[in-house]
Amino acid sequence: MNPPPRAARRSLPWLLAALSMIGPFSIDAIFPAFPLIGAHFQVDSAALQQLISVYLLTYAAMSLFHGAISDAIGRKPVMVAGMLVYALASVLAAVSTSFAMLLACRALQGACAGAGLVVGRAVIRDTFEGPAAQRLMSQVMMIFGVSPVIAPMVGAWLLPLGGWHGIFWFLLLFTLLLSAAVAIWLEESHPPARRTTFAVRPLLAGYLSFGRDRPFWPLLISSSVNFAGLFLFIASAPRIVLELLHLSAQDFPWLFVPVVVGLISGAWLSGRLADRRSVCFTVNLGYAVMLLACVLHVSLALALPQPRLPWSMLPLVLHGVGVQLAFPTLTLLLLDRFPHLRGGISSVQAFASLLLSSLVAGVLSPLLSSTMLSLSLGSSTLTLIGVLSWYWYGRISRVPKAPGLARDVELQAQITEPR
Repeated sequence: MNPPPRAARRSLPWLLAALSMIGPFSIDAIFPAFPLIGAHFQVDSAALQQLISVYLLTYAAMSLFHGAISDAIGRKPVMVAGMLVYALASVLAAVSTSFAMLLACRALQGACAGAGLVVGRAVIRDTFEGPAAQRLMSQVMMIFGVSPVIAPMVGAWLLPLGGWHGIFWFLLLFTLLLSAAVAIWLEESHPPARRTTFAVRPLLAGYLSFGRDRPFWPLLISSSVNFAGLFLFIASAPRIVLELLHLSAQDFPWLFVPVVVGLISGAWLSGRLADRRSVCFTVNLGYAVMLLACVLHVSLALALPQPRLPWSMLPLVLHGVGVQLAFPTLTLLLLDRFPHLRGGISSVQAFASLLLSSLVAGVLSPLLSSTMLSLSLGSSTLTLIGVLSWYWYGRISRVPKAPGLARDVELQAQITEPR
């Protein structure tokens, strides 16, 4: 493994963060345009939510294959091709003549958008090892973390210039510039000598083998539903901001800023605790913070039938902190169930999380976003499923131990010395 040139090292975090920003921009930037799109195509808010769910469905499906394709033909071709096809989908979305055509374009965007995020993680692992890889991943996530705040603001700023069409023209320009930057500055990290043959049947057979591992299921469920509880509020942003809070399209940061502050703070705190406290402590603390956030969500919804700023949005900070406290450790435990197939496990986890997110956006959000109380109860239910799954994992992964061996030491050993 040869380290890249210094110039490439400097540009890599920014380039990979920009690639991962495609996802949030594809979702959050169009939120301010929902009323205009609905009026243009004469569809209701439930139909508009499908602009998110169809995108997430195709994103989830293709996340199973992006990594394997890049293993066969290299990282750069997959990234560049993905961005170029995304750009084409953006053109077609901007000139859509029907809502069905717009939905089809969103599906095509979703199928390509994951190329940057999924393959970008492989680039980090190809290029760096150990602490260097962890530092680069942290840098990428810190840069990426601001995108959910920037995206709806950019979308709102573009509305006076080009209406809802202008958002897709912006996505076209962004992905064209990004594909050029990848082609010029990104070093190919997966040389031909290390490439494998892409074959769908063995790939799917490997995925099916994961299901025979009992601890795999509670870890997969808990790592997926935790963010879904927070994503329910994110997916419901148009109704929360425009209808429940009676704000304008420029006021989406009231919802997204607390979310991003919580996620970034939780990621920082998780890193600080990594070498100081046990695995069990970190995950339990994450769930304690998430449960506290759920209590506050429900209590404020009952106390304030009409949502009020800033109080109704403050629990989102705690929710984000709890999610990021638990998620890295849960992911690491999941990946290390199969040390030699971590790429496949990562793809399955991404698929499950995105599939659940599409269900949240397409079904739960339209059903529950009429009041803050129903949203709070829905989010709390998802969080409780995560808590129960973590408890389930603790029960079935318990192994006989010598007297005095603490439970958190056992869990820590599963990370540091995976079976």
